[in-house]
Amino acid sequence: MKKFKFKLETLLKVTRMKREDAEVAFADAARQLEEARQQLDEMLADMQRSQKRFDELTQAGAKLPMERIVSYHSFFQYKRLQIENQNQVVLQRRGERQKRLQELMDIMSYLKSIEQLRERKLQEYKDAAMHEEQKVLDELGQQLVMRRKGAAV
Repeated sequence: MKKFKFKLETLLKVTRMKREDAEVAFADAARQLEEARQQLDEMLADMQRSQKRFDELTQAGAKLPMERIVSYHSFFQYKRLQIENQNQVVLQRRGERQKRLQELMDIMSYLKSIEQLRERKLQEYKDAAMHEEQKVLDELGQQLVMRRKGAAV
C-alpha cells in the first residue's frame, strides 16, 4: 500500500505559518497596548504629584504670585489634554489588539478544521491498510488450510 499523503498538506503548512504570523501580530499589539497603558499611568501619576504640590502650596497659606497660579493652571490644562490624548491611544491600541485576537482565533479555528480533516484521512488510511493486511492474512490462512487438505488426501 502507498505511503499516506494528505492532499492538503501545503495548505496545512501555509495555515500554520499564518497562525504564527497572527500570534506575532497579536503579541505586538498586546505589547503596544501595555506600553500605552504604562504611559497613561505615568501621566496620571505626574498629574497627581503636581496637583498635590499645588494643593500643599495653596493650603500652607503662602501667597502665590498670579503668574505662578496661571502657570500651574496652564500646566494642568496641558496635562489633562495629554491624558485625554493618551486615553484615545489606549482605546485605539485596545481595538487593534482585539482585532488581532479575532484574526488569530479565526486562523486557529480554520487550522483546527484542516488538522481534524487530516486526522480523519489518516485514520481512513490506517483502516484501509489494516483491511488490506487482514485480506492478505486471510488469503495466507486459506492457502495454508488448502495445502493441509491437499496433503491429507
